[in-house]
Amino acid sequence: MKYQGLYTAIITPFKNNEVDYDALKALVEAQIAAGVDGIVPVGTTGESPTLTHSEHMEVIRRTIEFAGGRCQVIAGTGSNSTVEAIEMTKEAAAMGADGTLQVCPYYNKPSQEGLYQHFKAIAESTDLPVLLYSIPGRSVIEIAVDTVARLAADCPTIVAIKEAGGSVERVNQLVQALPADFSILSGDDGLTVPFISCGAVGLVSVTSNVAPAEMKELVTAALSGDGKRALELQKKYYPLMKGLMSLDTNPVPIKAALALRGDISWEIRMPLVPLAADKHDRLAALLRQFNLM
Repeated sequence: MKYQGLYTAIITPFKNNEVDYDALKALVEAQIAAGVDGIVPVGTTGESPTLTHSEHMEVIRRTIEFAGGRCQVIAGTGSNSTVEAIEMTKEAAAMGADGTLQVCPYYNKPSQEGLYQHFKAIAESTDLPVLLYSIPGRSVIEIAVDTVARLAADCPTIVAIKEAGGSVERVNQLVQALPADFSILSGDDGLTVPFISCGAVGLVSVTSNVAPAEMKELVTAALSGDGKRALELQKKYYPLMKGLMSLDTNPVPIKAALALRGDISWEIRMPLVPLAADKHDRLAALLRQFNLM
């Protein structure tokens, strides 16, 4: 399976401190209607750290059910525990997931050899295509370029990386070190165009939760080689991308945006807290600027 195009890192809606599966279904339908290539449940944006194990796996199961084969579903089954990551990945495979997103282990701060052994063990436990996820801003460490190359060479099912380190230079290094068919996806909405211009083949997006058609147009233009149109869209939508990531910690602003539109309730799981009241007007003005409410 090829990872390419636009993937939405979908939020997890809550109602009365329970997952709101009706709202999740509506969100999935909106994503598919906009033509996204895939949906990624229970990643960072899906509040995976504060879901119980049963909630985590049920969100994956329901997302697969709601998508009904109309787009890829890449299950967020990574963990800072190798055993737990293997168990969740096996469960997701049995549910019919198309692939697995494996975050760089956080807090326990393994060495690069530890990262290699962690991802290798997961890859050997499943036939699912593995999308590595390097996000040093949250995990403290990155998956080094050499480690990614080593994993690509030794593990046939490790076929892609979501690169969220904010560095175009690192994308250049990955392109040099990896096989031509290894997919690099941007993990930063605002860096989509420069990443693709250097060899990335898609985006795992936060912004597309609220603007899937707009982000699909941007990614399509960049991938088709229409640099002029891609830059026009980058300039147009950058204030939206920036605002949704700068008003508070992700996913607080994107959930607030969807709540302002009436798509979900205002709930978010502690230790995250709802967007401060004084920022609501700024967010609403941003959404109105792009005709999103």
